[in-house]
Amino acid sequence: MEKEFEYLIVGAGPAGLQLGYFLHQAGHNYLILERGGSPGTFFKTFPRHRSLISINKVYTGFDDPEINLRWDWNSLLTDGNELLLKDYSKEYFPQADAIVKYLDDFASRFHLNVQYNARVARVTKENGFKLTDEEGNVYSCQRLIIATGFTRPYIPPIPGIELAENYYDVSVNRDEFANRKVLIIGKGNSGFETADNLVSTAAVIHLASPNSLNMAWKSHFVGHLRAVNNNILDTYQLKSQNALLDAAVDSIRKEEDKFIVSISYAHANGEKEELVYDRVIACTGFGFDASMFDENCRPALVINDRFPAQTSAWESTNVPDLYFAGTLMQARDYKKTTSGFIHGFRYNLRALHRIMQSKYHGEEWPNCSIDMNAESLMQAVITRVNKTSALWQQFGFLCDLIVVSDDLKEARYYEEVPVDYIMDTELSDRDHYYTVTLEYGAHVFNDPFNVKRVARDEVGQSDRSNFLHPIIRRFSGKTMLSEHHVIEDLAADWTEDAHTEPLLKFFDEDLTQGILRTAAAT
Repeated sequence: MEKEFEYLIVGAGPAGLQLGYFLHQAGHNYLILERGGSPGTFFKTFPRHRSLISINKVYTGFDDPEINLRWDWNSLLTDGNELLLKDYSKEYFPQADAIVKYLDDFASRFHLNVQYNARVARVTKENGFKLTDEEGNVYSCQRLIIATGFTRPYIPPIPGIELAENYYDVSVNRDEFANRKVLIIGKGNSGFETADNLVSTAAVIHLASPNSLNMAWKSHFVGHLRAVNNNILDTYQLKSQNALLDAAVDSIRKEEDKFIVSISYAHANGEKEELVYDRVIACTGFGFDASMFDENCRPALVINDRFPAQTSAWESTNVPDLYFAGTLMQARDYKKTTSGFIHGFRYNLRALHRIMQSKYHGEEWPNCSIDMNAESLMQAVITRVNKTSALWQQFGFLCDLIVVSDDLKEARYYEEVPVDYIMDTELSDRDHYYTVTLEYGAHVFNDPFNVKRVARDEVGQSDRSNFLHPIIRRFSGKTMLSEHHVIEDLAADWTEDAHTEPLLKFFDEDLTQGILRTAAAT
């Protein structure tokens, strides 16, 4: 018997549960289909060495739960911040088992509609979507959201790569690698996590990829190498046999019990070499598995076919009413912000829910009225940037939107709107509006620990602020007319005169010019 729903979500990980929470609160007819017997199946296996790299800062000095979410990278959003990961672990980097328990309790606590042990085998579309699981059960819906995450290892096109072991299932018993020479292909966190586990037993560890290492503390992208996984860097730079190779792996072959690996160095005029190893492990990431989709509704793929292609509303570019949730959302801001992680996509999902409420149910994006004067605009912005966790986590990707009426008598304040979504929709069909973001400086420094900071009395150079700081931009349609940077602050406290007075002046001058333009036009 076919079961019909308004919304179906595939996957009961953090993304599926988060969106399910919003749909449940709105009273929609929905169901979450989960392949495992409980939520968070992925986290029962990954990361392989069980320590998360998403922080859980329990003690912040703040009582405000919204501010505390800036340093809680694992909890899901609820109306009253009722259930937080800090109640399950006090560790700064929690063990994966803690989030498995947390997700299970989250689904139960909020009575989410989840069908477990329902592995979707086929998706078709004709007057809506039809999903069939491996047991032959059929589910139909008008809107389908895929929250499966990455379910297949990404295998790079290297001749002989099938000979390598994979992070997905390689043994985590370090004693099996005693006195072995090991090549790890890939310089991401999974590669370094694996290397760190083997430092005490392996004779030699090499990590290879064509590109140089990216450190998260330098790029601000938390998916780049995190300090918690970089112990092996000491052993490389202090001549302890291990090494990082900026080199392409050209081929792998096996001779007796050894692996012969041909490489081309990236920084030695393409010099080639053959190196011999006892073990080769591919830590090359994961990709989206689109095999369950029939040809008539198979989503287009991007970024080496690892991600589904998406609009600014996280909708498939070629399959209407097919959406993506969770880590799959990062196709829109790949390696730039935090959409690949809970602390980023939880806000994306709140935005997605608001987008669907508007598109399918005629509900306006939540907003409030602000008195139409420079003082009120300044106070609204300062209040938000001193508290928001969404703009803090999704820096430059989500923004607050202030829309000024044509007669300059009213302003409406909208929170947490994707910047690209504004530009792609009627939200940008306004003559006078502002976006408010938190962003890092655009200036490039070789050493992020040796940066000349902008002093508070250098207000005229606030656009040179390097650390996270508020930026307010004035638009007419899609054209930016003016921009103001609120000078950076070590404690992210932008309430002092050095921050508020220049912003007040910016709004005052901008509104004055707007009044003059309106008067001239009439």
